[in-house]
Order: sequence, then structure tokens, then C-alpha cells
Amino acid sequence: MFEPLLPVAAHFMTSLLGYGPLLLQGIWLTLKLALLSLLLGLVFGLIGACAKLSRVWGWRFSAQLYTTLIRGVPDLLLMLLIFYGLQTGLSRLTNALEWAYIEIDPFSAGVITLGFVYGAYFTETFRGALLAVPGGQANAAKALGLTPWQGFVYVVFPQMMRFALPGLGNNWMVLLKATALVSIIGLADLVKVAQMAGKGSQQLLGFLLFAALIYLLLSSVSNALLRWLERRYSSESRL
Repeated sequence: MFEPLLPVAAHFMTSLLGYGPLLLQGIWLTLKLALLSLLLGLVFGLIGACAKLSRVWGWRFSAQLYTTLIRGVPDLLLMLLIFYGLQTGLSRLTNALEWAYIEIDPFSAGVITLGFVYGAYFTETFRGALLAVPGGQANAAKALGLTPWQGFVYVVFPQMMRFALPGLGNNWMVLLKATALVSIIGLADLVKVAQMAGKGSQQLLGFLLFAALIYLLLSSVSNALLRWLERRYSSESRL
């Protein structure tokens, strides 16, 4: 019954092996982009959460404006706006200061854009997690002689992460898939490479399915890691 499909499968496997190095480069670029964007997004998220909980009205207003704008504008449009907007603004600045032309490479633009966008979602996650930590914990750390920074790192942060991890995990999954957007600014990520290989070998469906399986594998590994982190922080909170 499957005999007619054997030549097609053999042709696809030959094409897959032929484009193997290019596909590995695309997978590696996708992972780098996702991880660096995650780190940047976590920084934006922590800053945004602290700003939202600040007693200073200006900080609260800025953080609220940030999250409202990001959640109201499509990621694809933000990618284009930041990529071209950053380059245009930087070009005007260098011209005004008579500096040499500086070009923003697509990879840096992709990291900045995704980190900035998902930092808004991390902001809400961290804000909710910080509010879930009893206020007396910071006072107890201060009573023990810890500095505000030490109190946050050793007392508040571990408890906050227990509440934040489910939300961070969901946002990471979305961020991982959103890396496919960088193909529109010229980056050869997994999706872009799969399209190129599929068109070059006339096996577009097969290569797109292969890319989907790679994303599914990355998501499964991420789920396992997130479950381990949740167990770790949950056990630490009971100590």
C-alpha cells in the first residue's frame, strides 16, 4: 500500500541530507535568537514590573504605556517598525554628529525586537508574581541585616519565581515560535531555510513538516526543563 510513496520518501531523505548543514545553521540561529531574546525580555520584564509597582507616578505611567502599546500592536508590525525605525533613527543621528554610518544587522534587530516585545508580557508575569510574595518577606530580610539587593536575590526572588514560572513558560513557548518572524528582515532562521530548501528541491511540504517537527521537539525539551524548574523552586519554597 505504501510502495508508491517509497520513491518520494527516498527523494526527500536525499534532499534532507543534502541541505543538512544549512538546516543545522537555521536551527542554531533560531536557538540563539530565542535565548538572547529571552534574556533581554527578562531584563525588560523585571524593570517593567518594578516600575509598575513603584511609588513614582512617572515610572508607573511609562510601564503602563509600554505594556499597553506592545499588547495592542501585532508582533509582525513591531518587527518592521523597530528594524526600520532603529536604522532610520541611527542614520539620522550619525549624520547629525558626522559619524561614520552604522548599520544594524538583522540578527541584532531581531533580538532587540523580540526582547522588547516579550518584555511587556514578562512585565505582567513578574508584577503578578511579586504581588503574590508576602510583603513581610522583604521586611524579614531587612531585619536579618540583608541589603535590599541581597533580600531580593536570596529571599524575594526564589519565592517570586515559584509564582512566575508558569507564566514565563507560556511566554517562552510563544517567543520560541515567534522567532519565525525574523525571516521577513532577511535572517536565515529555521523557517526561512526550510522554505529555501523546499523550493530548491521541490519538496516544500516535506521541509515545512520537518521544520514543524523541530519546533515540536524544542517545545517538548522546554516543557521538560520548565517542569524541573517548577519542582526545584517549589521545593526551595518549602524549606
